[in-house]
Amino acid sequence: MKNKVFEWIKRYLPAEIISIILTLASSVFTYKLTKSNLTTALVGTWIGNIGYFGTILLTDIFQTNRALAYKNKPYTLKIFGQNIRALFVEFGVAEFFDSLFVRPTLMYYLPVWLNDVSLGVILAKFAADITFYVPAIVAYELSKKKLRRFE
Repeated sequence: MKNKVFEWIKRYLPAEIISIILTLASSVFTYKLTKSNLTTALVGTWIGNIGYFGTILLTDIFQTNRALAYKNKPYTLKIFGQNIRALFVEFGVAEFFDSLFVRPTLMYYLPVWLNDVSLGVILAKFAADITFYVPAIVAYELSKKKLRRFE
């Protein structure tokens, strides 16, 4: 189990760091610009998602390309499609509920309740991550044997 936890940390932590930075920066900027809690929650959610999934996708492409290069095989458009499919299986269900319901709701209410945009956004992000990672990690583990073998 210890090896699994290290694998998950290695997979998700870089994307989390990028996401936290982008979520916080875009939320604070949006709130200062609009003074709208709703706009801030939506912008923070989606900018954080772009950073998170962009990092995950680029990492997967890099790792797949490196593994294929080791076998003298090219990274093709078909393999890119397999990377995308694997990510969809890994994150689809978790992301649907997270991005449309859980995260925007928490990012709206926590800053209001705490009367602090930065603290509220950070706490909302961490609270939403709990409901996000449980199904995402289960799906990742189930998808590794069939969807993450790129030949």
